[in-house]
Amino acid sequence: MSIVGYIESKTQDDGHEENTMKVSDILRIKGTTLYTTTPLSPLAEAVQTMADHNLGSILVMDHGDLVGILTFREVILALTNNGGTLGQTTVRAAMDDHPLTCSPDTELDEVRRMMLERHARYLPVLSKRELMGVVSFYDVAKAVVDSQNFENQMLKAYIRDWPAEEEGVKAS
Repeated sequence: MSIVGYIESKTQDDGHEENTMKVSDILRIKGTTLYTTTPLSPLAEAVQTMADHNLGSILVMDHGDLVGILTFREVILALTNNGGTLGQTTVRAAMDDHPLTCSPDTELDEVRRMMLERHARYLPVLSKRELMGVVSFYDVAKAVVDSQNFENQMLKAYIRDWPAEEEGVKAS
């Protein structure tokens, strides 16, 4: 699927139109399926959910609030710290309890900058305090490539359909 049909157009101060992609464009395509766990859940259970659904992250919720994120990075660190086993470790002991977040209105250029600066592969998306979804580095990269491919196709079509010069009129 391509998200190019959802790109918003924004007019800059100089009157030039700029296409800006937002997190909401990605969420619209991804859908609303979210996998969550609780801080007191066994880490092994959360890891099994991640494996069963091919997830790189799972959101940690407590009483309806986002309290953390668990990614494969935290799982590997927990395994390393526990001698290669998950044992009785809880999600709380392994999770990132201060995840970087964004809103549906955050522009993708800003999301890319945030992800690169913090080495974050997954960003929970919050609208006020309501969890709207999660975007991955892959989601952002795919959206950018899809947009560039669409623009490339449009430019090629424009060039291909360039009006032929009328006979007798020379280009200046």
